[in-house]
Amino acid sequence: MDRQEWFQSEQSNLFKTDYESPRSLSDSAKLLEIYKTLPIVDILKNNGIYYSDYEDFVTSTPESDYFDEGDWIRTDDTFDVPALYIDSWYDFGAAESLKMFNQIRANGESSRTRDNQFIILTPSTHCAWAGATENTVIGERDLGDARKEYVEIYLKWYAHWLKGVDNGIIDMPRVQYYLMGLNEWRSADSWPVEGTTYRNLYLNGNGRANSRFGDGTLSYAPPSVSATDSFVYDPATPVPTRGGNVCCTGMETGAGGYDQSTVEMRNDVLVYTSAPLDEGIEVSGFLEVVLYVSSDAKDTDFTAKLVDVYPDGRAFNLQEGAIRMRYREGMRRKVWMEEGEVYEVHLDLHATSNFFGKGRRVRLEVSSSNFPRWSRNLNTGGNNYDESEGIPAHNTVHHSPEYPSHVILPVVERGQISSLTTGNQ
Repeated sequence: MDRQEWFQSEQSNLFKTDYESPRSLSDSAKLLEIYKTLPIVDILKNNGIYYSDYEDFVTSTPESDYFDEGDWIRTDDTFDVPALYIDSWYDFGAAESLKMFNQIRANGESSRTRDNQFIILTPSTHCAWAGATENTVIGERDLGDARKEYVEIYLKWYAHWLKGVDNGIIDMPRVQYYLMGLNEWRSADSWPVEGTTYRNLYLNGNGRANSRFGDGTLSYAPPSVSATDSFVYDPATPVPTRGGNVCCTGMETGAGGYDQSTVEMRNDVLVYTSAPLDEGIEVSGFLEVVLYVSSDAKDTDFTAKLVDVYPDGRAFNLQEGAIRMRYREGMRRKVWMEEGEVYEVHLDLHATSNFFGKGRRVRLEVSSSNFPRWSRNLNTGGNNYDESEGIPAHNTVHHSPEYPSHVILPVVERGQISSLTTGNQ
C-alpha cells in the first residue's frame, strides 16, 4: 500500500502483536468492536495496553517526521545487490515489490545488480505461498494448482550467490506470475509484461448505480450523456471489509478473494458492471481508477474495488484502493473540499493478474469506506483520531463527457480483446 493508505489503516494493524489470529467468531467479533471504538487514539489504553508507540503512530500525519524517519525507499535510492522477491496478489505489498524490482533494475549500480533482479508473484496471502496445493483456495476463491518448488529455488539462489555454484538459477525468467482466473503460471522479462496496453473502462448509467441491483455499467465507450450517482456515507455504519489484499487484521474472513455480493447490496456502494465478456481478457499490471467526485463535506474518503463476476453471480474482489480527499494534492498539504465543486481524483489500485474468462463480467465498486481495513473518515475536517462523533457525508460520482470517470485496465494482448459493451447485471 502507499503511504496514504498505510496511514489510513492504523486500526486494522493495531493488535497484530497483541492478539493471535482469532480462531472463533467471538474473537473476531470482539476485535471488530474494539476497532469501532472512538476516539481511536484511546483504543489501546482502553484495552489495558499502555506501552507502545501507537499514540505517536495514530496522531502523526503522513508527512510527519514520525513517518519520514522510517525505512522508506525513495525513488532516487540506488542499490548494488542481486535480489529475489516473492509476494502474493492477496497480500498488501505486491505492487510495492514490483516497484522495487523495477527501481533496482533501473538504478542498480552495476550490471551484476541490474541484470539479476527476479520476482515471483503468487496467488496466496501474506507469506503463505508455500502452502499452495493442487486445489489452492484463497479465501473463498478456487485458484487451482498453484504449487511451485520454493525451497529448491531458495537453496539454489543462496548456493549461487553465497557459494558461487553454477546451478542455472539465474536462467529462470525475470518475472514469474500466477494468472488468477485462468490459474496458470506465466513468465515475462519485465513488469508490466510485454504486450500490455491500457484500456479505459468508463462508468455509465442513469444515476441509480446504488447496489448491484442498480443501473451502473462499465464499457469501453465513454459516457455520451451527463449523469451522477450519489450516496450517503455515514461513518457510524461503514461498508464492512470482506477479505482483500491485507495481512494480520484479526478479522474472521482474513485476506483473500471472497464473494462481495452481500456488500454490493448496500445503497452506499455504487456498482458498475460490464456486459458478459464474449472473449476472455488478461488483466495483469498496475491498476488505477480516475473519479470525478463531489461532496457536501469538507473532507471525506472515496474507495474503489475491482471485482471479477462469475456467471453464477459470485463476485470476487481482486484489488482495492482509497483516497482521503484532504490529501488529494499530496501528503504535504491539506486541501478542503468546497460544496458544489467537482474534483478529479486518482485512486491507486496497486497491481494484480487476473483472467476474466468468457461469460464473466468486470465490476467496479465505489464507496467511501472499507472498514476495518481503512480507518473511517468522520467527515468533519478534524483530526479523526481524537474525535468521538462523525457526521454523514452526501457524496457523488460524476460520469459524463465532461467528467469521464473510468478504471484503467492493463490488458495483455494475447489475441483479440473482448468487446465490452454496456449491459445490465
